[in-house]
Amino acid sequence: MIKLITGRKGTGKTKQLIDMVNAALESTKGNVVCIEKGTKLTYDIKYTARLIDTDEYRIESFDAFYGFVAGLAAGNYDLTEVFVDGIFRICGRDADALGAMLEKIDALSAKNNVTYVFTISADVSELPDSVKKFL
Repeated sequence: MIKLITGRKGTGKTKQLIDMVNAALESTKGNVVCIEKGTKLTYDIKYTARLIDTDEYRIESFDAFYGFVAGLAAGNYDLTEVFVDGIFRICGRDADALGAMLEKIDALSAKNNVTYVFTISADVSELPDSVKKFL
């Protein structure tokens, strides 16, 4: 399953994501991962989540991001939820490429029963149908 949190900058997307991560940590029996560019969430996310800074792995494209996430899924069978803050900051603002990557992640999600949540800094009206279908 894929969930998207969309909105322009300053609309509370990251706060909503933080709340979702911390709530997931209270209810899941598996592992929770939070992926971001940089380390600004270090003090907001409970220490039991795996917090990953994409800068450490030089992830700069949607293909690289998908490969990284697929590797996480392959290496951790207890993974239940993956939260991604600022996918456009991580991979660039190519909404069509985002849609193509979400298709692949959706198939991965169905296979591994993992929920993926993304924040997207854009108004829904700016997104192509390939992204909107996951709203």
